[in-house]
Amino acid sequence: MDVVPSVVRLIRSEMRRHSGIGSIPQFRALTYLERHPGAALGELAAHLGVTAPSASVLVQRLVRDGLVRRADRPTERRAVAITLTPRGLVLLRRSRSATRARVAAALTALSSEELATVNEALSILDGLFDQRGGHAS
Repeated sequence: MDVVPSVVRLIRSEMRRHSGIGSIPQFRALTYLERHPGAALGELAAHLGVTAPSASVLVQRLVRDGLVRRADRPTERRAVAITLTPRGLVLLRRSRSATRARVAAALTALSSEELATVNEALSILDGLFDQRGGHAS
């Protein structure tokens, strides 16, 4: 539990530094929209753990910055579909790539045996926790 926050801080710092994305919630929203193109506002809000009005404000900022677009859903009059713009996708991918490179550079200090241990531990943790928020299976 003591190690995870320091790893997350490094990742967040790198993501911010290389993306031009203003906040971690914005970054998380873009990541979600990459995986769920055309998501509804309520779906995004649930993923972020915020209210629909809070998610709406966040989406408005992302629209203003040219990172996402909103479009009416033809089947639901009051719902909108939110998707990444090409610019949003480029920024997200650039940030992710730079962050991976930074983490990889940090891991070069480890021996082959240590790297194998880290990889095995991460595989075990991945198997223990589901993809819906870190709850034990």
